Amino acid sequence: MGTILKTNNLTKIYKGVTVVDKLNITLNKGEIYGFIGKNGAGKTTTIKMIMGLIKANRGEIELFGSNKNNQRIYGKIGSIIEYPGFYPNLTAKENLEIHRRMIGMQSKSCIKDSLNIVGLKDAADKRVRNFSLGMKQRLGVARAILHNPELLILDEPTNGLDPVGIKEMREFIEDLSNKRGVTVLISSHILSEVQLLATKIGIINKGVLLEEIGYDELQRRNRHYLELKVNNDKKASFLLENKLNISDYEVWEKNIIRVYEKINKSSKINRTMITNDIDVDEISVKLDNLEDYFIRLTGKND
Repeated sequence: MGTILKTNNLTKIYKGVTVVDKLNITLNKGEIYGFIGKNGAGKTTTIKMIMGLIKANRGEIELFGSNKNNQRIYGKIGSIIEYPGFYPNLTAKENLEIHRRMIGMQSKSCIKDSLNIVGLKDAADKRVRNFSLGMKQRLGVARAILHNPELLILDEPTNGLDPVGIKEMREFIEDLSNKRGVTVLISSHILSEVQLLATKIGIINKGVLLEEIGYDELQRRNRHYLELKVNNDKKASFLLENKLNISDYEVWEKNIIRVYEKINKSSKINRTMITNDIDVDEISVKLDNLEDYFIRLTGKND
């Protein structure tokens, strides 16, 4: 498995403020890398440095094993950074034709192929000003893959999409990875979508990479727990410790407690709460997800 992208201590400073701090990420061939963080965490700045749109203050970027910036290397990359812009008075096909000429693609068949992949075959002759937001996002993907890139970089590709549009975008990305072998870097703050897609996840917060973890390892670390919704989390916590000898628990939100041990003793836990005047509105077994993991790393109140 070859390395497609690697950053070494990548750093960007704006007006004395470090927005990306000694970032080290590694993306291998065939991976779908979920680059996640809150808005303003440094995701877009990192992507702009990778694409050569802004210069890093310090550090190195290796693409396809080279740290030298040249057109041949960037010719292997397709990207959508922020919102994809088009000529609204032109059709989808005409917009892609302009891009085809700009990048020097000889065959015009790439336009039809790209529109087919993203499900816009029937809208090829429709003016972009009449496109929905979801269609424009799909057209952005079509433009990004026009030259059959080896690496596809997508910055918040599901921004503003409805649930159907989000699902369609996810299916495009999966197909590109599974059927065409495209390596994908996708940045997002919508963690539930990243969890459905990514084979590796990098978590960035305030410009610092907190962790880089494979999806299988993430699943191994996530645990089942018993979630209690009660009317008094302080008294319920006291009962867990002193009546039930349970120490591995967490008050997740006000009056919501997650118990990570003795999950099979839910009846006893419930009975103990009720007999000690604690109202239990809900008790259920659940599994940690990426959002839970993210919140633990970044801090619930950060």
